[in-house]
Amino acid sequence: MGLNQFQKFVKDYYDARGWSDLSIFTRIGFLAEETGEVARAIRALEIGRDRPDEKIQSYEENKQELVEELGDVLGNIIVIANKYDISLEEIFSAHQDKLMERYKA
Repeated sequence: MGLNQFQKFVKDYYDARGWSDLSIFTRIGFLAEETGEVARAIRALEIGRDRPDEKIQSYEENKQELVEELGDVLGNIIVIANKYDISLEEIFSAHQDKLMERYKA
């Protein structure tokens, strides 16, 4: 799936559930929560969780959880971008330009 297709999918999916109607401050809270879940997933991959109330998962299970959490972060970023009518391609291009300008050889 291409960037534009994914951005449209997220828009349509979130719109259909009313999730896009949440305030931007609520959305930022969700993004922060999902970022924490990415950190937890990376911890599980790198050093483990060592919690008796959680079942030990394989590397592949932990990696799949990281993939899913990164998707949740990206979904929240897309909702924010959509609110301000910004495409993912514009974000990627601007970020690339900023890095290339900042770190000129």
